[in-house]
This record gives sequence, C-alpha cells and structure tokens, in this order.
Amino acid sequence: MSDADNTATEARDYRDTVFLPETDFPMRGGLPKKEPEILEKWGDLYSTLRAKRQAAGAPLYVLHDGPPYANGDIHIGHALNKTLKDFVVRSRFLMGHDVDYVPGWDCHGLPIEWKIEEEYRKKGRRKDEVSKDEFRTACREYAGKFIDLQRDQFLRLGITGDFAHRYATMDFSSESAIVAEFHRFKNSGQLYRGSKPVMWSPVERTALADAEVEYHDHVSPTVWVKFPVTGMSDSHPDDLLAFRNKTPSIVIWTTTPWTIPANRAISYGPEIKYGLYEVTAMEEGLEFEPWAKAGDRFIIADKLAEDVLKAGKVATFTRIYDIDPSGLECAHPLAAMDTGYGFAVPLLSGDHVTDDAGTGFVHTAPGHGADDYAVWLSHGHREVPETVDPDGAYYPHVPLFAGLKVLETEGKKTGKFGPANGAVMDKLIEAGNLLARGRVEHSYPHSWRSKAPIIFRNTPQWFIRMDEELADGDTLRERALTAIDNTAFYPAGGRNRIRAMVEGRPDWLISRQRAWGTPLAMFVDKTTGQPLNDPEVDARIVAAVAQGGADVWFTAPDEDFLGNHNPAQFEKITDILDVWFDSGSTHAFTLEARDPAHGYKGDRPSHWPANLYLEGSDQHRGWFQSSLLEGCGSRGRAPFNEVLTHGFTLDEKGEKMSKSKGNTIDPATVIKESGADILRLWVSLVDYSEDQRIGKQILQTTVDAYRKLRNTVRYLLGALNGFDEAERVAYADMPPLEQFILHRLWELDAQVKTAFEEYRFQDVVRPVMEFCTGDLSSLYFDVRKDSLYCDRPDSIKRRAVRTVMDEVFNRLTAWLSPITPFTMDEAWSSRFPEAEAGANSARILPSAPAEWENAAEAARWAKVQQVMEVVNEALEGARREKVIGGALDAWPTVTAPADLLAAYEGLDAAEVFRTSGAELVAGETITAVVKIADYPKCARSWRKVPDVGSDADYPDLSARDADTVRYLDSLKA
Repeated sequence: MSDADNTATEARDYRDTVFLPETDFPMRGGLPKKEPEILEKWGDLYSTLRAKRQAAGAPLYVLHDGPPYANGDIHIGHALNKTLKDFVVRSRFLMGHDVDYVPGWDCHGLPIEWKIEEEYRKKGRRKDEVSKDEFRTACREYAGKFIDLQRDQFLRLGITGDFAHRYATMDFSSESAIVAEFHRFKNSGQLYRGSKPVMWSPVERTALADAEVEYHDHVSPTVWVKFPVTGMSDSHPDDLLAFRNKTPSIVIWTTTPWTIPANRAISYGPEIKYGLYEVTAMEEGLEFEPWAKAGDRFIIADKLAEDVLKAGKVATFTRIYDIDPSGLECAHPLAAMDTGYGFAVPLLSGDHVTDDAGTGFVHTAPGHGADDYAVWLSHGHREVPETVDPDGAYYPHVPLFAGLKVLETEGKKTGKFGPANGAVMDKLIEAGNLLARGRVEHSYPHSWRSKAPIIFRNTPQWFIRMDEELADGDTLRERALTAIDNTAFYPAGGRNRIRAMVEGRPDWLISRQRAWGTPLAMFVDKTTGQPLNDPEVDARIVAAVAQGGADVWFTAPDEDFLGNHNPAQFEKITDILDVWFDSGSTHAFTLEARDPAHGYKGDRPSHWPANLYLEGSDQHRGWFQSSLLEGCGSRGRAPFNEVLTHGFTLDEKGEKMSKSKGNTIDPATVIKESGADILRLWVSLVDYSEDQRIGKQILQTTVDAYRKLRNTVRYLLGALNGFDEAERVAYADMPPLEQFILHRLWELDAQVKTAFEEYRFQDVVRPVMEFCTGDLSSLYFDVRKDSLYCDRPDSIKRRAVRTVMDEVFNRLTAWLSPITPFTMDEAWSSRFPEAEAGANSARILPSAPAEWENAAEAARWAKVQQVMEVVNEALEGARREKVIGGALDAWPTVTAPADLLAAYEGLDAAEVFRTSGAELVAGETITAVVKIADYPKCARSWRKVPDVGSDADYPDLSARDADTVRYLDSLKA
C-alpha cells in the first residue's frame, strides 16, 4: 500500500462534526391522513380558544354566520365561504380577540319541501293526502340529517366555530324568536295585506321574492295585437272624426299573449311622438294570408312604425298625421268573441313606456305586472282582475279560456308553456285583431329553486311597507339607506350595489303559500281585515312555539291562543314566512339573545350588532338585505357594522360550474387527494372579491406553493434542532444580515396584521410566500448555510443565526396558522411535542419589537443584492460552461461603483456570494469575472481558502473548521 493510500485510509470523516439540519417533520405533507389525526387531538378547539381569551379579558369580536341551506353535501362555494370565515375567526383569535362565531343552517323552504313531496309521490301518496304535521316532521328530519352531514364536512375543512351550539332556523327556540320578530312588524303597523301582482311560481304554487328569482334566456311567443279605437275626448282635432268612417287600431306588442284576457288598459308615453299610419299595399308572394290589408289604419309610435308594419307584412304605408293618445278609448280585442270582454279599454299615461322596442304602447294587465298595476292605480282604478289560479290556469270565470294552463306544472313538460298562449292567439285571429306574431329569445325570470319560468299574478299577500312613516319619522327604506351609509363594505363597491337595490325595491313580500316554514302566526279580524294586536295572545303564541315548535300553530285549536277572544270573529293565517325573513331574523336569537347588554349571563357571550357579515355577492339581494330590513324595521339599524362579499367560483376556463358540464370541483375530493390545507391555501391565494377559478392545474399550482412553504418551515425546524434560550443573542450583538432579516419580520408583521384586520387574506399569504422564497431561501438560508453548518456552536454569528431563525419560525407559524392551520400545528408540535393540542392556534401574536425596524440595513441590503444578482449570473454562466463545479470553486473579481461597494463594508463578500473568496474593485459598472479558487479544499466545509492546513492538528481543515472541530473534540473528551 502506498503512502497516498495510507493517507486516504487514515483521513478523518468530518460528517459527524457538521451541524446539518435534523427534524422529524417530513418533506411530504401526507395531509389527507395527518389532518384527521390533528382534528382528533384538537377536540373542541373553539371552546378552548374562547375560554383562554375570556380568562384573559380579551375584547369580543362577533362574526355572524349566514346560514347555508340544509340539503346536500357542501360544494366548492360552501368551502370558499366557510374558509374565508375561518380566516376571520382564527386571525382574530391570533390578534388577541375573544371571537363569537356560531355556525348556522337555514332549514325551511321549497327545496326541502319538494324533496319530501317527491318521496311521498314515490310511495304513491299526494301531498294533500298527508297531514301537515306528518309532512313537516318529514321535512324536519330531512334537514336535520344534512345539518349533521355538512357540519362534519365543515369540521374536516378545519373550520373553527361553536358547532356544539349551532343554530338552525327550524329549532323550536329559533322558530319562536322568528315569530316574535314577525309580531314586532305586525304590531308596529308595518305589515299589511294587499292584492297586487307578485312573482308567482305555478310549479311551486307560491309567491317568490326578488331574491328567489334568477334570469335565464327563454324563448317566448310574441304578438302584435290590434285594439280598435271606439271613442275619444273632445280635446282631439276635428279631423279625428274620420275615425268613425275608417276606425283605426292601436297596436300593442307583448311576449305574454296569455295576459290579453286580463287586459284593462293601454299605457302610452307622454313624451313619445305617435302617428296615424295607413296601409297602402301588402307584400306579395306570401305563403299565407296576412292579417292586415290595404286601407287599414294603425296608431303607432313614429320611431317604431316601420318595424311594426314590416312585422305585419306591410309593403308600403302612409303617415297621415300626428296622434295624441290621451283621451282615446279602445275595445278589448276579444270583445267580438265574448260579451265578457265588452268593457272599454282606456289609454293611460305612463312614465314606464318607451319607444325603444315594441310599438310605443304597453298592453296593461294590472293583475300581471308591477308597472301595469302601478299605472292602473295611479289613474284612480282599484279593481284588479284575478284571471290565473295558483296552478297557473285560468279561473273558471275567465271567458273563452277557463281551465287552460299558462305553464305546465306536472310531468315531463313541467315548466313548459301550456295551451293558454296558443288558445289566445287563435281567438285573436278569429276576432280579426292579430296583426302579426313571432318568437323572441330574451332574459326571463325563473325560480332559482325549480328553475321553471314564473309569472306575475295578482294574489292577496302580506307585505312589509317600505315607505310608511314610522314612529321616528323615517320610513323603513330611509332607515335602511342610512344604515347602508353607516356600514363598512369590503369591497367598497358593495355599498352602491345594495343601495341601488334598496332604493328601487318594492314593499317586502313576506308570505308564502307552502307548508314547511315558520308561519305568519297571527289572527285577522274578519270584520276589519286588520291583524289582532293583543300582547297576551302574542305571548301565548310565542311560548307555544318555543315549547312545541311552529308545528303547534297548525295543530293546536285557536282557543289555545285567543283566550277571551271569540274564535269565530278571527281568521287564522296559515301562510308561512318568506325564508329570507327567517334568516334575516337570525341576529335576534344568535347575537342579541346572548348579549350581556340584554341580560345574558352565560359563558358564550355575544354582542349586537355583529362586527361582520360575510357571504357571497348574491346576498346583497338576499341575506344582507333581509337582515338589513329586519334589523332596521325592528330595531332602527342594521345588525352589522361591516359587510364582506366574495364572488363565485368558476372552472379553470372561467365558466360556471355545472354537473351537466362535468366541470365541478368537489371539495371532499380535493381534501381526500391533497388535504384541506391545500384547499384553504387556494382560498387565500385568490382575489375573493371577484369571481375566482379552480381546477386541476390551479390546484397543482397551489400544491407547488404549499411545498415551498412547507420546505421553508421544515428547514427552519431542522436548523433549530436543539435550540434553547441560552443561545439567544441580543439584537445589538447581531451581524448586519440578521438585523436585516429582523427588519423584514418587523415590516411583514405590520403588513400581515393590517391585511388580516382588513380581510385582505391574499395580502397575507403572498408577501409571506415572497419572503420565504426571496429573503429566506434565496438569501438568508443560502448565505448563512456555511455558518450554520460549520461555525462553532458558541460563536456569536451562529447563535445569532439560530436566534433569528427562531423568530422567523415563531412568526411564520403564527401568520400562516389561520391559513394552513393543520400544517402550522404539525410544525409547532414537531418542535414542541410537549405543547398541548392546538397550542399554535391558541397563540396571541405580539407586535414585533420596535428595535427590529432598521431602514439603514434595508437600504444596505438592497445595494448588496444589486451586486449579488450580477455575481450570481456570472457564477451560473461559469457552471454551465463547466469552468467551475460549484460556487465554492470560485474566487470572483467583482467590480462595482463605490457606493455599492460601501454596502459591503463589515461583510464577508465571499460569504455573501457563497464562494470561497472574492475580490472587490471599484469601477463604474457592476461586473463579475469568475476565477478559480486556487487553494486547498477544506475537508469539512469544502471551502478553498489559503489557511487550509494552517493548524498542524487538523492539516486538511481551514483554520475556522479546525477551531470548531477542536472545540467539539474537547466536549467529547
């Protein structure tokens, strides 16, 4: 064996002297398996957190939960919404608040009622064959099943809340509170019964509110109908007498031929110019006989005359003169077919009439349109005809069309047009009063539950007045608008959106003709038509509902409630409340009922109003608005101080998700495959104020981002192995780089807290991620790797490195705890295995010490990094060209302006560049010439430096490494 072989054999292995990171925190998260284990350890984490904050006298923050509907599994929209709420809850706990958040569920309404009807139909039973008590019990059981299912799914997502005391609108206590809230409106005079056209779903047999309607493209028949002029006022010029010799017709256009039997007037625009037009020739070569002929005269808006006559196949025409429609009177177009239509049809001035489309005249059926109803009443008319029944069929008293359906309500054709439109058009042709017909695709209202088209239908309903002066002199509308102005909106544009809705909304329709819901539990005097206002009766009703639920209203005899009143004198109202009234009242029994200011003495205090309501942007017309109106109507102000809205979740292409398209993302699948923290991180990365996208590629990008965060935390855990307080270094003793990193922590801490306070979660996670990949991974970890691995453990520099890494770890695991609570809990437990379960979530984040602010070091390192970028590019080029194998093979000569080189004063340039050495030279521009480090290689640190072999006891080590190994050997000895 040669001497060289002997030397190689005897060479010491220094690997056990290098302080490589060591941790049991795995690189791969394994979240689908690990998260349930963490959940089990947490137990009732929310109660633990509240108890800690209450014991410390923490200020109370209240987030009121908008109730999801209790049917079906949660979807991606639920996951987004509940995760955003959890960000709020956990971040407020983190910042030292006691947080009241009670998850709730909306349980009443049509979707559940429909489902139960369907189940009965499968058993061969119709709904009307089932007692209301049995039916409502089935609905209650169905909703209860899905409350439990969704609760478990929300918990798996990591949602923290008072699930042990969740609320549900179908709880007996909730129903009694809702009835009590309804009584407030009844007794204040804000409630009235009115017969007016409301949006009605024949398929569901109930009235609908604005929030229950959505618009879809729909193909409707269109007709141009002639109303023969039969009379005029004396204000018309003499030549109008020519009408008597050649009677003209006013032409209307409508997409609802079925409403013609309900016509009572024609509306015109007072600012529109109208003319009398005479047909001079018809188109030739038609495949059918047109319904107009030469010599016919029509009154039409000038702007639309050409289009109207073209639709009637008129080839040429002449405008005779101007027409003033005021004072004209027409015959109903079906008058010749049945004497039931023998009434006069007056012309009424209406501001809602335009000449943008149609004929410039609006056929007015006051029982089937809000504008029609309003103009009819404004001209002194009071009788509103009822033509269509709850099933969408003509009443028996309607001439010619009794029993015909407007829309089909059963079978495969449910939601399709019934025979009514066709029958009306046939009769108009027979009467000679149809000018033209066609089809049009337009946006049409549909029930958001059944997805079937709706109609406007005159029916007695109960309303809450928007414009009646209340005790304080304001109307409900004025109160609500004032409350909107006093509310903070995130994003700010939400204020204008809900304000416009409240400014223009009609009276609040609150009655529904269904079975499953909270009843309008009141009696109405049959003589006066007014609701009974008797505090003792109201108290008995509320107490009975609290004891036996709302079902008792339908099963108990009237005598149980009325006391000394004669039951025969009163009508018992069995309509149910609009479900938006239910959910709009939730503040009363979840917040106010637990407000110490209202006498609450329990251990789960809340306060009224809530700090925040948080829901999707569609709730500007839904829950936000119903809560606003309920609070303003019953208490004079909104039940919230702030409102946050988020957009809808679309697929990766920006298209709406739908099962039929196959582009839905199931949160349960994401959690099963990747973990809840991945889904939560996705929520934090999107701009929730806009519609956001999700899909496989986007989720993969999220997984990649998660890995970077996890690896940062893992590296910190490994580097901090064995760290204790004895190692900590005072700020004043820290090197410049450590002071810079602490400055960045100080800077980020303020940004993160402000972002949490302002609900800008994207501005929490993105800067933190940039800090991890930029300041930490690309700079700090890389620069300090040599010192961390190879310096003596008692050296100031290495201790400073570990001290700073400890501070970084503490901040990162706190900042990210609301976002990725499972991972941060796992990291905290990995470092502090003796800590109690959920300890990381229970932490309060103190403000970063003021001494960490160091603008001078920030400015210095901006300059340092400016030079580093050029050096890194040069090193990378040398590696590609195989001039060097790694940075430690290099000894670059770096030229830079004097002011940039001054930034390196007091720093080890070689350490900054991660090279074995470096030469700095003043010059006008930044350049880097990579030279080989022509010195022996240290067997421990691999640096090629001149002092390798300077210590005779350790001839293959640099002086620094020899000193460290001697120190370690002495400890072993």
